[in-house]
Amino acid sequence: MSEEILINVTAMETRVALIENGLLQEIFIERNNHRGHVGDIFRGKVVRVMPGMEAAFVDIGLDKAAFIHASDIEEIDNEGFELKSDSPKTIQELLREGQYLIVQVAKDAISTKGARLTTHLTLPSRNLVYLPRSKHVGISQRLESEEERTRLLDQLNSVLEEESWQGRGGFIIRTAAEGAGPEEFVEDVRYLKRLWTKVDERIGRAEQVCSVYGEKALYMRTVRDLITSNVEKIRVDNSNSLAEIKQFLEEFVPDSSTSVELYTGDRPIFDLYGIEDEINKALGRQVKLKSGGDLIIDQTEAMTTIDVNTGAYLGSRNHAETIFKTNLEAATAIARQLRVRNLGGIIILDFIDMQDVEHQRQVERTLGKALEKDHAKTSVTDISQLGLIEMTRKRTREGLGQTLSNKCPVCEGRGTQKSPETVCYEIFREIIRVTRAYENDVLLVIASQLVVDRLLDEESSTLSELQELVSKTVKFEVEPMYTQEQFDVVLY
Repeated sequence: MSEEILINVTAMETRVALIENGLLQEIFIERNNHRGHVGDIFRGKVVRVMPGMEAAFVDIGLDKAAFIHASDIEEIDNEGFELKSDSPKTIQELLREGQYLIVQVAKDAISTKGARLTTHLTLPSRNLVYLPRSKHVGISQRLESEEERTRLLDQLNSVLEEESWQGRGGFIIRTAAEGAGPEEFVEDVRYLKRLWTKVDERIGRAEQVCSVYGEKALYMRTVRDLITSNVEKIRVDNSNSLAEIKQFLEEFVPDSSTSVELYTGDRPIFDLYGIEDEINKALGRQVKLKSGGDLIIDQTEAMTTIDVNTGAYLGSRNHAETIFKTNLEAATAIARQLRVRNLGGIIILDFIDMQDVEHQRQVERTLGKALEKDHAKTSVTDISQLGLIEMTRKRTREGLGQTLSNKCPVCEGRGTQKSPETVCYEIFREIIRVTRAYENDVLLVIASQLVVDRLLDEESSTLSELQELVSKTVKFEVEPMYTQEQFDVVLY
């Protein structure tokens, strides 16, 4: 499995693409005037406590007040560590309006919702995550080998003892640490020790609402989080970013075989690899499958639905085999689309109905295996009696569509608009209403070109009958700035 990371850095935005066997798997976009804040630490001020929701709004200096739930708040003891309590406290016992507290952004603001906060602070490095207010030492659940888990935990405890850092905060061993040696853990622990010392000093000096720690630039975060033994090459089109990445790899991944190259070609790097086309496809509803089938992806505020269709695929055997092959291909494609589009929340997968139980199991296994590559946490149910799979996917940043698109001002996000025929009938009803309220002999209808054309053509007979009925003359005026649904009936 060959992977590459492509990095495009400009004055306006930074874009990072993860390529696997020539196919785009994930895309990250950060605009300089709208940077994400996940991982940033703030000194915030409680502006409103809501007992009914067991939550509070906190001002951290962003456009929208951020949100924190009682379950994300831990009390701190005299030594600065989290207190463990068997009985959870209410939000009123934990916070009061006007109170200052140190919080970290767990989720960026998405749509109309503000950022989600937590008081469980974490600072990541290449192989470890430091928990300055906890004494817990753990390991990622994605590392499945018990032998490797035991080795890494023993290694971490030895390093913490040598560095005199035991009991001075907790650690989580990341998935990327698989195969790491003691020297790499020593580098990470020393780096995190220095970082927390600086952050703690800033916290001590902070007096008002302010930022006390900001995560690294997007290209540095993604290199830190995405680079594995499978990544053969990193290509970046900015020399300054290249130098930073090389320095990071020398310090934290010295044994890495990944080559880092500066791209200097005439064509933009994303054009050369076809990433721009893939991004544009990811903004559409339909995803074509190689077999001729397709996926229809619809996003709403509540959930995302993905419908699988056989499309033009007729198969070479029987109907059941055709359905089975389409669903197998769709399962892999769905997992990829979730990553590329960064879809999150509740997701309903509507596979084509399969009668064979073994076929259902194989589709479930294929989907589960494809989702193992996903860095976001997912939870998936079995196929239900209705042929649906329900799943959730954790999302900490806006989806690709939300980042690159605005709600359509014409249809207001519905994806459809009223037909010219429907608008004509609304105009007829409005004419009747106006004639009953006013005495004028002449009315003026102002509408779009398409609607006026229909009124004077297909609806002309109905219009004549209406004018006789109300004993009024109706005139028309085209307004080029009106959308198809907009119209006015005014006195002339």
